Amino acid sequence: MGTEAIAIIPTAPERPRNRDTDFLFRHDSYFYYLTGFTEPNAWLVLTSEGHATLFCAPKDQEREIWDGYRLGPEAAPAALGVDEAFSIEELDARLPKLLENRRTVWYPFATHKGLESRIDGWLSAVRARVRYGALCPEEQRDLCGPLDEMRLIKDAHEQDTMRRAAVISARAHVRAMQLSARMLREGLDVREYHLDAELLHEFRMGGSQYPAYNSIVAAGANACVLHYRADVAPVRSGELVLIDAGCELDGYASDITRTFPANGVFTGPQRALYELVLASQDAAVAATRAGARFNDPHEATVKVLSQGMLDLGLLDRDKVGTVDDVIEKRAYFAFYMHRTGHWLGMDVHDCGSYVEPSEAGEVSERRDPLSNELIKNRPSRILKPGMVLTIEPGIYVRPGEGVPEQFHDIGIRIEDDAIVTETGCELISRGVPVKPDEIEALMRA
Repeated sequence: MGTEAIAIIPTAPERPRNRDTDFLFRHDSYFYYLTGFTEPNAWLVLTSEGHATLFCAPKDQEREIWDGYRLGPEAAPAALGVDEAFSIEELDARLPKLLENRRTVWYPFATHKGLESRIDGWLSAVRARVRYGALCPEEQRDLCGPLDEMRLIKDAHEQDTMRRAAVISARAHVRAMQLSARMLREGLDVREYHLDAELLHEFRMGGSQYPAYNSIVAAGANACVLHYRADVAPVRSGELVLIDAGCELDGYASDITRTFPANGVFTGPQRALYELVLASQDAAVAATRAGARFNDPHEATVKVLSQGMLDLGLLDRDKVGTVDDVIEKRAYFAFYMHRTGHWLGMDVHDCGSYVEPSEAGEVSERRDPLSNELIKNRPSRILKPGMVLTIEPGIYVRPGEGVPEQFHDIGIRIEDDAIVTETGCELISRGVPVKPDEIEALMRA
């Protein structure tokens, strides 16, 4: 933060869902990272001298009868380790004094609507006192930068929490797979929401507070819609089901995708595409280790998928050329249009730069062969132990001219959560199998 600096971090606001109720409250990740405090209506103020001040909701017996227990400012220092705490009702009165005679004020940019205006108001109050010798901060800086770097490397406690979240999520995927096959064997009507309900049940049974994101449960052709939501569509025997779902446990997300035959048996074309995606994931996993670049797993995936698309006839060699031509022209993009991974942590798409900070000034340009847009490239992040990322290749085949009919409307994605280690990576989400034979065996159980 530098000397004579102050940082201001609010938690997330409560959001109305309808006339009389709010959405289930979820804390701001930056605020929780620094405090471990999950109540709404709270702010943290830090100084460069190491002093921490919390503002939180005061004890109120009547409101606690309706809304639940409040920690209160009197108990906060002992419970949270802050130096002092005050009622949130004192925030506007105390912040100008805390900002006085500071050189720099830090806060997270573009994360809380209205935060900049709130800080402007407090700074105006400081400026009103300059004639009495008060100094007003001359510099405002984005707190997201240093906090992102801190959050990018997970310590042992964070890694353990993420392992436990992945175990719960893996169990949920297993239950959904088995439910699908069992209901179809019994001749029952199976819908996407039946499988979604199984996921939610297992998340809560495992102690998770809520899903880390809106679960994707996509049957048949719906799997070709990347951000499809579980709906009322039927789950039919002979089709595939793609489930992308993970729970959040104690503030940390998991993120798992599995694709499986609804009745527990892959058809020939389904297995051919599935084994291609699995081979591409294996290549990406092998490329994920300390010292490698963040882009390396994606490039490994693209190479395997591109070759497989040629071998299976999804791409016509006479039209697109060799595998190198496919990669250079991005011809694979018709069937694989997303990246192979993202950071994972408190947020399912976690914070952290994908550019290596020490090499950010090294810029090269290229012309995108599909959009013709001029792209500025910077060296991608060097992976370090403790970073956590997803590895999630896929293939999505919509009907089209020249596309073999046996592959129409098949969408497949396989996603695991990986902790980077010195020698490779630890896949923490393999409590649910990925090999097709193992999936079939599981669904027969």
